[in-house]
Amino acid sequence: MTAKLPKRGSAEAALRTHALSYPEAREDFPWGERVVKVRGKVFVFLGRPEDGLSLSVKLPGSASFALGLTFASPTGYGLGKSGWVTARFARHENPPVELLRHWIDESYRAVAPKRLASALDRPAGSLVRPGRTPASARSRK
Repeated sequence: MTAKLPKRGSAEAALRTHALSYPEAREDFPWGERVVKVRGKVFVFLGRPEDGLSLSVKLPGSASFALGLTFASPTGYGLGKSGWVTARFARHENPPVELLRHWIDESYRAVAPKRLASALDRPAGSLVRPGRTPASARSRK
């Protein structure tokens, strides 16, 4: 049995929802294009060209891998030199949503202030400071 892939429109909505789920993420529309920012800095461009879906993210760790994929290229306007990658999909293509979610995660971590990005690594509701082990974990040796 083959898993059903999301259609472009639903993939776009899923990626937008995912990007907006990060701490302090806000949507904006500069240059007529949908972007998601954290503290005023763009971490994902969700362009919507007439013929399909376009997504640009900053990938300091995986840009070289990403650029080996047929649907990815360096982002224009000189951003590609700084590790930004653009993925484009025609209307009939089904984007690899899980991979693109990982890219959005990497981009958020690259652009967000360190305190916000490191908060993603702690369990929700955790009061433990980074580098400290909770007493309950220490007692289970």
